[in-house]
Amino acid sequence: MSKEIIEALRQIEKEKGIGFNALVSALEDALHSAYKKTPDAVEHAKVEIDPEVGDIRVYQLIFPEHVDVEALKVLNEEGEEIGLDLSSIDESQIEKIEVTPANFGRIAAQTAKQVILQRIREAERDLMFEEYVDRVGELVTGIVQQSDQRYTLVELGRVEALLPKSEQVETERYEHGARIKAVIVKVQNSTKGPQVILSRRSDDLVRQLFQLEVPEIDDGLVEIRNIAREPGFRCKVAVISHADGVDPVGACVGPRGSRVRMVVSELRGERIDIIPYNEDAARFVAKALSPARVREVIVDDEERSATIIVPDDQLSLAIGKEGQNARLASKLTGWRIDIKSQTEMAQVDAEAPYAEAGDEFTGQCVAVTGSGKRCVNQALAGGRYCGIHADGHAAEVAVSDQAPQEE
Repeated sequence: MSKEIIEALRQIEKEKGIGFNALVSALEDALHSAYKKTPDAVEHAKVEIDPEVGDIRVYQLIFPEHVDVEALKVLNEEGEEIGLDLSSIDESQIEKIEVTPANFGRIAAQTAKQVILQRIREAERDLMFEEYVDRVGELVTGIVQQSDQRYTLVELGRVEALLPKSEQVETERYEHGARIKAVIVKVQNSTKGPQVILSRRSDDLVRQLFQLEVPEIDDGLVEIRNIAREPGFRCKVAVISHADGVDPVGACVGPRGSRVRMVVSELRGERIDIIPYNEDAARFVAKALSPARVREVIVDDEERSATIIVPDDQLSLAIGKEGQNARLASKLTGWRIDIKSQTEMAQVDAEAPYAEAGDEFTGQCVAVTGSGKRCVNQALAGGRYCGIHADGHAAEVAVSDQAPQEE
């Protein structure tokens, strides 16, 4: 029977990838606990298994007087002694006397079966945890097993992952047997095995889906710089090209919109705006309000705020339903955005006093355009006028200085 146990351990090592020595050690601990429950068990004992032939022997340990045996005891979660840790002492000082019970083979066989099954479960849990713990942020595909008000169970092969209510999209329904994609956001160990937490709300879901559909992103030619998303409704994606001749927006849209259409389909109809990233804040903010057309952008670098002027008929489109378009554009760019129609801006300009000499300078060009409006450009460093009006103003001052005074 003992030899059969060794053969079983070897087979488990081969099939499950569990170390043979770890199995032997676990079996020795379990047999020690089983021995302690037998009649006439000695106080200090050790179980040894010969890994070659499978002989199982129990030894009584007699320690020198200076050894604190209590400090050597190894306890399980229930507080039961499962063995002695002899790593801190010289075992040559310990006297060993064999006290193997006559019927210990039967006990060993029963115990071995329980230990093997338990170790298999534990090892599989450890292997699964190690497999998934490094996959946080990864896109996975699973099959919905069941769904209730708290969470949805998604089968990922050997493990069932959780899609909590907080990570679900409110407009989506997850039917039994449906195949869905999600992103792993957390992996934690528990007594029942690794607990994998998924998300359908994460921005990484959009990022990974585009990487899956757009080879240029996977190759590093195109990069997604930022994502602003209201899951289930709308998403804005800022992209930039790192290769000459590669249009980042066109690459993400794909031939006839095929690539972005696949992403939209996986997101179950969520609308996606693909925006070209620009280092120039004014241009980036203007593009971020797509599909609305922007007439002018006035930026305040210190406050990181931008006033956007749009044609009157574009105002509602720029703001979006319940402010969604403006809200996402602000989140995408990191700038506070104030949108005004041309009519509103003309009224503000008409009512606003213009800066005169000696007034506190705000940074905006103080010139007045031919239409009677204040120039919206930023003034040059150290001056009060932008590049367009600076030269003309300098000439105007020079002529004024040379003109004869009236008597």
